[in-house]
Amino acid sequence: VRFDTGTIFVKRHPNPQTSPYVKPIGDAQDDQSGRQNLGLMARKSGILSISGLHRPPAVPIFIRNATYWARKLSRMNWIKNYVRPTINSLFSRREVPDNLWHKCDDCGTMLFHRELAEALNVCPSCGCHMHISPRDRFRSLFDGGIFVEVPVPAPNVDPLNFKDQKRYPDRLKAAQKKTGEPEAMLVAEGEIDRLKVVAAGQDFAFMAGSMGMAVGNAIVAAAERAVAVNAPLVLFAAAGGARMQEGILSLMQMPRTTVAVQMVADAGLPFVVVLTHPTTGGVTASYAMLGDVHLAEPNALICFAGPRVIEQTIREQLPEGFQRSEYLLDHGMIDRVVERKDMRDELSSILRLLLGKEAPVKGDLPAPTPVADKADAPAEADAAPAEAVPSKAKSAAATAPKAEPADTPAE
Repeated sequence: VRFDTGTIFVKRHPNPQTSPYVKPIGDAQDDQSGRQNLGLMARKSGILSISGLHRPPAVPIFIRNATYWARKLSRMNWIKNYVRPTINSLFSRREVPDNLWHKCDDCGTMLFHRELAEALNVCPSCGCHMHISPRDRFRSLFDGGIFVEVPVPAPNVDPLNFKDQKRYPDRLKAAQKKTGEPEAMLVAEGEIDRLKVVAAGQDFAFMAGSMGMAVGNAIVAAAERAVAVNAPLVLFAAAGGARMQEGILSLMQMPRTTVAVQMVADAGLPFVVVLTHPTTGGVTASYAMLGDVHLAEPNALICFAGPRVIEQTIREQLPEGFQRSEYLLDHGMIDRVVERKDMRDELSSILRLLLGKEAPVKGDLPAPTPVADKADAPAEADAAPAEAVPSKAKSAAATAPKAEPADTPAE
């Protein structure tokens, strides 16, 4: 059977009586009848032409239905269906997963994911501080990477039944699947150089770290925990502002978080804010600017309204680096710009200074042996032979014979 041309080639079977695939067509003595019956069957099966009929007493054919056997023979082609795909799978180029390499946001350098994770998501070529999740940040911040999550009350998921291009609950589920976190802020408790600290960090990857009721609950829970354990509070801010899907309820978190920060201040505990890229909108207008000390990562955008909005409003060209952390440091809005790799030591020194504690302990060493004991030991060893010599001299003098007195007075 040629399926490309629709032609059946009929051959004589050596033993047509025993073959289950043989179907005699027409009379054994009537060649014309056999051709007519075979042609009728072929036309019903969609075959265009028939060839190869020679002296057909009992003409056998190896098909009953051309369509059925066409499918069956196509499945029986093991070279095409099995051998070729196997060879292609062995020698074909495998696809590289998308998460092995990351492109620097500033210089465009391709960075291997393990090297980037070891550098705390800081580009080794240009020093660009890229986004890092709060969980990874806390692993590098606390002693041994050990911390305990502080439970945060869950708010109403969709109080306004908000819907734009997507429903608000669907956006939350997509963000939770992307980040693996239930909300945009993580609160944890741990130690920095053996100093108990409560830390809260915003995740910009979760709906741009927007401030909603869940973020407000997290800051209140962090403040209450800090007061309960008498520990300082450190907050890492990274947000695009208030969450518009919650409307006025998100804006109400601004005074609510201000009260929580005042609770920490009334307890006499330090509140240190670390501003990361970017910190904008209602977050900047509330708890992000209420700290006792404000630190910032290099080249972080810190503002209320962005530079593009300001340029369109005043219709003037803004200076280079406007609203970046270095610019704000020069104008007195923040206290210090600290690189991510030095943030742990900087926070440890500042918190101990604010609490009036001693310098941080970097490691335990065995107590040294007193120097005086080592100095006295050789002196005693030297004194022992010196005392031994006179004793021998005395014993020798005692055993020696005494000299007789002289006869003359002159002697």
